[in-house]
Amino acid sequence: MTTDKGIHDHISELVAEEKDLREKLAKGEISRDEEHARLSSLEVELDRAWDLLRQRSAKRQYGGQPDEAAERSADVVEKYLG
Repeated sequence: MTTDKGIHDHISELVAEEKDLREKLAKGEISRDEEHARLSSLEVELDRAWDLLRQRSAKRQYGGQPDEAAERSADVVEKYLG
């Protein structure tokens, strides 16, 4: 997942899994608690992936190397205040 395309592909996989979870809940294949637990995890993974893309874009925009961007911890990404 070190390229923009790789990150976008990962995001697409996470979104597909999110859709799958909602369909499984609608069909009664999983409980609301199971869906909620996995959705919470997916949201954090998505936030981290989008954050990494933003970092890569900023580095590129300001003359840096996108490959110097690093995935940040969930704690950092989820508690960022701007």
